[in-house]
Amino acid sequence: MRVLPCCARLTSHSWHTCSPDDNSIERSRVPCIGGVTQVNLRSVWNHSELFILITPDFASSVRGVWRRERRSAHGDPEGPNDTMDTPGSTHGLEGDGDLKFLLTGGTLVKVRSTSWQKSRYYKLQEDCKTMWHESRRTFKPKQTFSVEDIESLRHGRLSEGLQKYTHPSAEDRCFSILFKDHHKHLDLMAASAEDARRWVSGLEKLVSNMRSLSRQTKSEHWIFNCMRKADKNEDNKMTLKELKHFLRQINVEVDDTYAEELFKKCDKSKSGSLEGPEIKHYYDLLTHREEIDVMFKKYANSEGHMSARDLLTFLLTEQREQVGLGHAVTLINKYEMDETAKQTQHMTKDGFLMYMHHEDGAVLNPAHSAVHQDMGQPLNHYYISSSHNTYLTADQLKGPSSTEAYIRALMKGCRCVELDCWDGSSGEPVIYHGYTLTSKVLFRDVIKAIKDYAFKTSEYPVILSLENHCTVPQQKLMAHHMASILGEALVTTPVSSTMPTRFPSPEELKGKFLIKGKRLNKLNAVFSNNNSAEVDSVSEEDEAGDSKENGDKAKPKKAKIQLAKELSDMVLYCRSVHFGGFEHAKDSQAFYEMSSLKESKAFSLADTSGPAFLHHNMDKLTRIYPAGSRTDSSNYNPVPMWNTGCQIVALNFQTTGKEMDLNQGRFLANGGCGYALKPEFQRDPSSQMNPSSLSKGPWLQKKMFHVMVISAQQLPKVNKEKHKSIVDPLVRVEVCGVDADNASKETNHIENNGFNPMWNESFRFLVHVPELAMVRFLVEDYDSTSQNDLVGQYCLPLTSVQNGYRHVPLLTKRGDVISSAGLFVHLMLLDTK
Repeated sequence: MRVLPCCARLTSHSWHTCSPDDNSIERSRVPCIGGVTQVNLRSVWNHSELFILITPDFASSVRGVWRRERRSAHGDPEGPNDTMDTPGSTHGLEGDGDLKFLLTGGTLVKVRSTSWQKSRYYKLQEDCKTMWHESRRTFKPKQTFSVEDIESLRHGRLSEGLQKYTHPSAEDRCFSILFKDHHKHLDLMAASAEDARRWVSGLEKLVSNMRSLSRQTKSEHWIFNCMRKADKNEDNKMTLKELKHFLRQINVEVDDTYAEELFKKCDKSKSGSLEGPEIKHYYDLLTHREEIDVMFKKYANSEGHMSARDLLTFLLTEQREQVGLGHAVTLINKYEMDETAKQTQHMTKDGFLMYMHHEDGAVLNPAHSAVHQDMGQPLNHYYISSSHNTYLTADQLKGPSSTEAYIRALMKGCRCVELDCWDGSSGEPVIYHGYTLTSKVLFRDVIKAIKDYAFKTSEYPVILSLENHCTVPQQKLMAHHMASILGEALVTTPVSSTMPTRFPSPEELKGKFLIKGKRLNKLNAVFSNNNSAEVDSVSEEDEAGDSKENGDKAKPKKAKIQLAKELSDMVLYCRSVHFGGFEHAKDSQAFYEMSSLKESKAFSLADTSGPAFLHHNMDKLTRIYPAGSRTDSSNYNPVPMWNTGCQIVALNFQTTGKEMDLNQGRFLANGGCGYALKPEFQRDPSSQMNPSSLSKGPWLQKKMFHVMVISAQQLPKVNKEKHKSIVDPLVRVEVCGVDADNASKETNHIENNGFNPMWNESFRFLVHVPELAMVRFLVEDYDSTSQNDLVGQYCLPLTSVQNGYRHVPLLTKRGDVISSAGLFVHLMLLDTK
């Protein structure tokens, strides 16, 4: 009999059946990889990161969690019988003063404008993951938001709204809550500086703990939240009607006959509703992972447990990890929650599932989640995460300019930001997209924001790419603001005491800012006391000229602008010069002189002069930027530019899509620090590689990449507004690299199942240059009449992929983690002739 509730259609694989009297599992024949049977997770529920195996008391725990989740959503106080421990999100915070402060709550002033500043009561709910606040809206007197939706917190008047609408004297009382996916942020003002500190400190602790929770824990929170929503009459029971509603909540659709069959299976009391142990039974069925059990059963040779040696055999055979017995023991100590099993160096099924859901079982090599590359190479030996029109939050015709855009880019690891500078009417230089209706932001405010957020995500250097259209007086103000705000972090003299012959390294420039822009003279003038010119004319930036182009008309002669010495002297290692061809650059261009190329020019050079382009980038920097005709701020494909060794491949960070997915994937490894060391063949002057026409060489290391897409878990609904909308998921796997390696393959779609769809489909990709290849996993909601909708995506360098059975996290289109969702795959990257 079918008992798994979340499969709208049966596959050819064997399902387990539960005995009417207990929870034992009868298993039939188990096929090999992908054709798998189920493991009973025994309904593990996580509190304070202590995994408690299910006991007869589970029913009361479920009821308690359910009540707590429901009351949190409605802002109700804790009931007298709600005696459960706080959930795992408070691990390590028991008795914490800031947490108690949030649970007590208090009045804050919500700031929207100079005239709209209202007092509202805010309070952390007893689940310690939901914030409640009062509202004066007629139909929404109480509102909530999840701590999990918070992207970051800022203490002080650091948002544009607080800077505009509050007095500087309120600096220490102000703070902002920013949310994921660009939801409108909250600007708040506390009664005192101490209260503001405690609000920020407490929320930061909760956000940090929430992010450290295991995927399994987040999954369980999600399931119980859906149960709470389905409990329409709030009686802590589930009727058949509520069960059907719950199944839609978790993104799966089954026919009425099957739903009734499942309900009767669990309704042992024949009462017409599920409660207590019946909910436990239902939860058991819901959380089974058949694809996990086959691995555990195969290698658990010690009375239903994995010994350390069993686990080592699994790691060597299936995961292809070159490790010893000590590593297996480390994993048991790290993930096993059963102390008795741990003492005998055994791993239970629950411990094995914990291992599979953490970084050791993830697709990204854990060693690559931290900075692991050599950071002592010259700056031009790295790909550098780079933004174009960084100040924009939307299109480049009439979109807003904002310091928020700089903050978001920097927090995503961007290491090169663009400042498009123009004279301001008040005498202060401003930043906006010239010749358009985009709004303006003060240059000094942008520099302050950059100073505050440049090194929160990465400690490696940030390049400020100046596009200067200002008159000399306002250029001097620009120089003054950068010197006074950035201080000693601004590189104004060469790192060495003698004329340099190569770039300093990211390691040498930690915590430093470099200015990219025009310079009046050569760098050697710094050492020859020949640096006396106060003002002179220089040509306008290539990008500025491009923005004035009109269709296919001939490009006008480059304009000249006057350049102030104060600004000129700040440009050391990134002097902007016009590109006159590779031969000219080889003969006349110093290593610190760099060119910016429009995408069309760059792609043309890559197609016709690939090797020359590659060699040019071995000792010089090159910046690529989107064409001015991209008025919607769309992006070009960055991969061909990386293939030719271009370092500063600038993209519109505000625009989502495949191009930004690839950019995020490129810089995911090496700790997400914004610098990725280029392959040796892109740094070695003897290299003869041509990305467009491959020949034999050290870059040619043919691999066969085997991918089996097994299953997915808890995919979000694409259209949350439509209650009955259920996804029909498919998975596309893409390899992006040199032309010979670009390929895409996809599974069939599965109808009406976003909870635990299973595909068990295999693909093979022949990869010629693995060091340049990226792999992108894409989950879409199939639609036969229109374009598929994105459900989630994940991209990473092929060289950072772990072999074996792996979980792939899924990100939103803006790159935020979908906490409970993921793919389960089997991967193998093997040498081939």
